[in-house]
This record gives sequence, structure tokens and C-alpha cells, in this order.
Amino acid sequence: MRVISKLEYKRTRQMKIRSNPGRKEMHTLTITRSMAVYLRITTLALAMVAAALLNAMSASAAEPYGKQKVVYHINYNGGEKNKKYRGALRNIQNHINAVGAENMNIKVVLHGNGVNLLKEALKDDGLKTRISALQSQNVDFLVCANTLRGRKIDYKKDLYEVFKEDIVPSGVAHLAHLQQQGYVYIKP
Repeated sequence: MRVISKLEYKRTRQMKIRSNPGRKEMHTLTITRSMAVYLRITTLALAMVAAALLNAMSASAAEPYGKQKVVYHINYNGGEKNKKYRGALRNIQNHINAVGAENMNIKVVLHGNGVNLLKEALKDDGLKTRISALQSQNVDFLVCANTLRGRKIDYKKDLYEVFKEDIVPSGVAHLAHLQQQGYVYIKP
């Protein structure tokens, strides 16, 4: 057993603890004042870390998905009553609703039969409305120049709301380029 001076005794606290709850014997644990200060500081630091983690978790709960860069790829026909196109546009809107337009950077790349989405929108008010709503939320619809050239489509008169800056040289190459820039690829 260790002998301690009177001064050291005044600076200590002794606690009786059971080393094994099933046994009756008790052990004495001696905690010096400096150890008590250390324990308080450690407890305070752990409480601060826990509070910071809870704060970060609640902030991420408000925005669980964070900022996102996404490219949607459409290269198929819309089917009967443009059902597939409507579904794709609905998926994009649902994505925006979940993440928030302010947290999204969305590009829709259209090539091949996918260009028909903007062709059909000229005669389908439902598609027009959905496309305009997405454009108002900063969704960019990008059209493949190869498709326009190959199918002899005049984007100014044959497609809904397409301008020169919406034309990309190659839809497929642009998909790869956007993915290299960190855009997540989705084919609805």
C-alpha cells in the first residue's frame, strides 16, 4: 500500500467501488485533484464534440442529399401518348423536389430518338408545360448536333425552346464529358 502525505491526502478524494458487483469486497480508488480536473476537461471536450456532431447531423438532416450534379440521358422514343417522355420529365421533377432546385445542377442530353421529346412538345401542351417548368428551375436541355444533321432537323423551327447554345457537337461525347466533370449519370 502506498503512503501519501497529509497535503496530498487533502487533495485527493477516495471512493469505494466494487470491482465485481457480485462480490462483497470493496476497493479504494484514489483520485487526485489534478486527475479530477483532467476528467472534467475530458468530459467537457467530449460533450462539445457530441454537440458538434449532433449539430452537423441536424444540418445534414435539413439537406440530406447536399449539392448534386446530374446528367439525364434520353435517347429513346416516347411511346404511346409520349408516356416514356412524361415519365422521364416526372423523374427529373421528383429529383428536384427531393433535393431542392438550389442544390441541383441538371443537364438533360438528348440524342437519337430522344430529340423527339422536343419535337413532340411543339404539339403536346403537357410536354411543353413540363419542359418549361424544368427550364425555369435551371434544367438545361442539350441536343446532339450529329442527330440534327443526320435527321435534317432545324432546331429553330422543329424543336421546342432550343437555341444555338443548347446544341452540343455529340450527345454521347457530351455525356462522357459531363461524367468526367463529376456529373452523375441517370437514364430514366
